[in-house]
Amino acid sequence: MLASTNAQDYLDYALQALETADGGFESLLDAMPVPVYVTDAEGMVTYWNKACVDFAGREPELGRDRWCVTWRIHTPADEHLPHDRCPMAIAVREKREIRGELAIAMRPDGSRKAFVPYPTPLFDDDGELSGAVNVLIDVSKEQADALAEQAERCRRLAAAICDRHTGEVLRAMATGYANNAAALRASHPV
Repeated sequence: MLASTNAQDYLDYALQALETADGGFESLLDAMPVPVYVTDAEGMVTYWNKACVDFAGREPELGRDRWCVTWRIHTPADEHLPHDRCPMAIAVREKREIRGELAIAMRPDGSRKAFVPYPTPLFDDDGELSGAVNVLIDVSKEQADALAEQAERCRRLAAAICDRHTGEVLRAMATGYANNAAALRASHPV
């Protein structure tokens, strides 16, 4: 199995597994230590590995879950992100890779996980979209501190400005960042 913790290595491995001539990609993806799932061209989730279930805190529903395996998604500022606007949905609709995003998975038990998704469209031999694969990298521990720092920056900026409305927006952002930082720390004690 993969010894590397490099996200690109995991994605490359998943893509190679999906290209296996015998179609037996499931056993290869099941052995991966990171969450990976596959959708069809409409974004319906067609496969997920056990790491997805462990990560999301729920078993996805075949034929029902679209775009994502998580229960709910929030932004780092703790705003709800509808599944149809998540990075995988954009990747499928726009037929392009999405990189550099950070999201917070809301789990049914109330815990949260910060993650970086790597949604990547899949194309058939004719160049038509056939689906997509997504590798999720858990960055909860790193992001708990980063979000707490961002909350503090928002608070300092809010205290330094004179515009009341802007100050309210910054304080609300600080609250969102702080809520996510606290939830991530509670879900992943050091």
